[in-house]
Amino acid sequence: MPAAVGIFSASKQDGLKKNGRNNNEEAREEKKKNNKKFVDDNEAKNNNVDDENEVDEEDDNPKLKPEKELDLGPPLSLKEQLEKDKDDESLRRWKEQLLGSVDMSALGEMEAAEVKIERLSIVCRGRPDIVLPIPFVSNPKSSLFILKEGSRYRLKFSFTVSHNVVSGLNYTNTVWKTGVKVEKTKVMLGTFSPRKDPYTYELEEETTPSGLFARGSYSATTKLVDDDGKAYLAMNYHFEIKKNWPSNNS
Repeated sequence: MPAAVGIFSASKQDGLKKNGRNNNEEAREEKKKNNKKFVDDNEAKNNNVDDENEVDEEDDNPKLKPEKELDLGPPLSLKEQLEKDKDDESLRRWKEQLLGSVDMSALGEMEAAEVKIERLSIVCRGRPDIVLPIPFVSNPKSSLFILKEGSRYRLKFSFTVSHNVVSGLNYTNTVWKTGVKVEKTKVMLGTFSPRKDPYTYELEEETTPSGLFARGSYSATTKLVDDDGKAYLAMNYHFEIKKNWPSNNS
């Protein structure tokens, strides 16, 4: 019996020692975790403080704050701008390089450029030019022109620029058939300085569609717009594609 008690006591003591070691190891691990969490929390707080300090420094730094908008003075017409520094040879040459050859007789006192469409026509191979009326009056009940299916054509127009430079002049043409958009063309024409002689521009040659489903009536919108969104031409019209050219255009 004493031997059994001794064995039980020894086993119990061993278990207590093991439990003691385990408890000590768990305590050390818990302490490490707590220490690591404390360090991480402090680093996070320091980072937040640094970020706040950076924001405060940006707010306090007058160099980073937007300054008052510059007063550029009253706008001037192109004629006034060219005559303003006409005695300064270097500035005059710089303006000539920037603007190109400017016809002073085409300049006015207006600040905004004016673009006037002089002629708008459709050029077809082996056919007389189809000249479109200007100013144009839309008539949804009649076709403005008729094209033969599979024929080659190009749009040609002439325009004058006066008073000021027109920049970023765009040509856009959108075509619908039975309410469905079938084509959209956009061409950047460029920047043009004022002059009395008209500019002439021809678009790339295109071919009308052909076949039974291509024939019929179409609606279209043609525009000439600058990079400020000002439209100098905006016309809505209808045209037809037929199997043959109309007899009255022969």
